[in-house]
Amino acid sequence: MCDYSLQNVRSRPAKVGDKLTTRNFGTGTRGFAAAEDAEMAVCVLPGTELAFSRTVTVANARFFAWRRIKTLDQAMAIFRQVNKKELRRHHDALEFSDGQIVILTDLCEGQEATVLQLPAQPMTAAQAEAQRRIAYAG
Repeated sequence: MCDYSLQNVRSRPAKVGDKLTTRNFGTGTRGFAAAEDAEMAVCVLPGTELAFSRTVTVANARFFAWRRIKTLDQAMAIFRQVNKKELRRHHDALEFSDGQIVILTDLCEGQEATVLQLPAQPMTAAQAEAQRRIAYAG
């Protein structure tokens, strides 16, 4: 998915093997940019597995201009969507193997990740409905 503030940015869906870079698109959020075009947002489905080239760094803006950079001891994540019932909030997030969930827009710019695996596609209408409920819950 692409967060609400990326709705007016050119985008395409993620594919297995994509090389992505975290980027500030100038819309109030960060997201994943395509390796072949830094202006192209790459929309990731919930459940997509990502491998970062290095441990992940997070910038938390606190107290106006003060920023705290935190390095996570993690380089693998699963894309999630959180707070779906709350409008005008960032929903795109990464869940790491230690259970920590980080909003995607909090990641520092310029981090590289590879799409390892996309979520399984539903085979039946019931599976599709269950997947839809999971994606929009929260």
